[in-house]
Amino acid sequence: MRVINLKIENFRGVKSADLWFEGHTLLVGGNNVGKSTICEALDLVLSPDRLSRFPPVQEFDFYNAEYLEADGTTPIKIRVEVMLVALSGEVERTCAAHTELWHVQERRLLEPGEADMATPPNVVRCLRIETQAIYNPEEDEFEANTFFSYSPSLDDGELQPVRKTVKRLFGFLYLRTLRTGSRALSLERGSLLDLILRLQGVRTGLWEKSIKRLRELKPPIDSDAADLRPVLDSIEERLAQYISVGGAGQATQLFVSQLTREHLRKTMSFFLSITADQKPVPFQHVGTGTLNTLVLALLSFIAEVKKDNVIFAMEEPEIALPPHTQRRIAKYLLEETTQCFVTSHSPYVIERFDPSQIIILRRNGEATVESTTVSAGATLKGKMYKRHARRGLAEAMLGPGVIVAEGITEHSALSAVAEKMEQADPDLFALDLAGITIFPVEGDGSLPNFGAFFKALGLRTYAFYDYKPRKPEDNQKFVDAFDLPYEIPQPNIEKLLIDQTPVNHQWTFLCAIRETGDQGNLGIPGERPNDDGVRANMLKALKSNKGNGYAARLLDLCSIDELPPGITQFLEHVYNDFPKPGAVGIPGDNPSGEEDEEDEEDLVGAL
Repeated sequence: MRVINLKIENFRGVKSADLWFEGHTLLVGGNNVGKSTICEALDLVLSPDRLSRFPPVQEFDFYNAEYLEADGTTPIKIRVEVMLVALSGEVERTCAAHTELWHVQERRLLEPGEADMATPPNVVRCLRIETQAIYNPEEDEFEANTFFSYSPSLDDGELQPVRKTVKRLFGFLYLRTLRTGSRALSLERGSLLDLILRLQGVRTGLWEKSIKRLRELKPPIDSDAADLRPVLDSIEERLAQYISVGGAGQATQLFVSQLTREHLRKTMSFFLSITADQKPVPFQHVGTGTLNTLVLALLSFIAEVKKDNVIFAMEEPEIALPPHTQRRIAKYLLEETTQCFVTSHSPYVIERFDPSQIIILRRNGEATVESTTVSAGATLKGKMYKRHARRGLAEAMLGPGVIVAEGITEHSALSAVAEKMEQADPDLFALDLAGITIFPVEGDGSLPNFGAFFKALGLRTYAFYDYKPRKPEDNQKFVDAFDLPYEIPQPNIEKLLIDQTPVNHQWTFLCAIRETGDQGNLGIPGERPNDDGVRANMLKALKSNKGNGYAARLLDLCSIDELPPGITQFLEHVYNDFPKPGAVGIPGDNPSGEEDEEDEEDLVGAL
């Protein structure tokens, strides 16, 4: 069973969304774009315990915290609808009256009279369920319930509620970020341990037996402390002066709990030892990475119990975990669950997902969340995508823009010049802070493919590449793939550097690598040749050491006024497109003090 469609209205930061999923899904995007809201929306509809909270939703679960229309009486509704396909046999039997026919290719429900089209695999059974939440002015409370979206046995407009027992058949599990660790291993309602005990039938009589053992604790805790009992006896004597205290035995005693089921749930805790010399400690006191791994172990236990019917939502599995563990988690989710929804910024997680499974989320000015599948930028072949996935694609696709550089030397030169420009001008918004990635490729032939890939994902794209005679149709590919295709006038970046940096700096650099013994076969002369000789030696050094950062080391010797204009002019275009956010002032920070004096007078007058 899997989710293929999710519709959201007025939930948290999302005014509206209509999202489609093919199977396993990796949700990526900037902060506050709606990744966690999507997971929470799935939980609101599919989780059997989510609506057991009181209240099930709160003010800020409504978009902009608006739960009443302008008239102050008409409620605004949260509505989240999920469409499920590949229904398990048990779900299809239990919900048979509410299933509908879904045309896979046309992405639509069949209308009455189209039964002759109902032939698989083009047409399959689907189930739509939705959660609605509103504010009830009469009760001054928030209410929520889950319904079958298709309820043919009821009057028009009426929907039949979905029982909790039906929701349990969906097998939905949601692991939030570190917030989950605070209760995942507790025995509170809806915790992972509580769910495991329920699935295994262990809870029968658990609380009654525990309460009985605590009540019959002999002796009570106060009897074990010789200096505690006299204090309690004194308290009893003082109480007796005001109220009647009595009963068989002592009136005051100490127990480890309030002896109610709910209190025991919050009191009982999971202890464990991590090393042979360590005594068991509460789970909250182990390392964050260990805690996350423990939570995953519990989830895998649940997945095994539920077998082939698990829909798993997980936020940021990379938190506090080393790369190899991140890869193991991603492998587990992809291979052991029916469907998973994962949010992540980690290249080690992102690279495990096929491009068709990665959805880039973007939120427009009207709070509508839209999605783009990475495979929409299908200009990269599988091997090319895999080769670059961890090195740069994962980082670049998460930002607002990308500079595709022709090679490693271009990347090195652009990074060095950008750093110097940013140090010299504090008004420039640093590229790494703006989310602009410099992405090097291997030769200019693949630049348009990468540009088209990133552009299809909604990024602003820039190209930085060498001049060479090209056919008009090849030049058009750069124009189509990039918002700014920037061709340097030289045939290679090395020629640009020796043409546009001071010769004295080039000789200083050559002397430095000669003296350190790093020159290899360059044959740098001991005496300074003429300027053309220096440039020839510098060109040879740059071309034979592309991966050694020679370009950046040469540029480090330049002052801001000596940087190559062929690079600075290009970067100025990028900085203009991504200006620095306005500075945040400090309240009351006014060097002149004039306005502060006026404000003070106004304040005194008001008082």
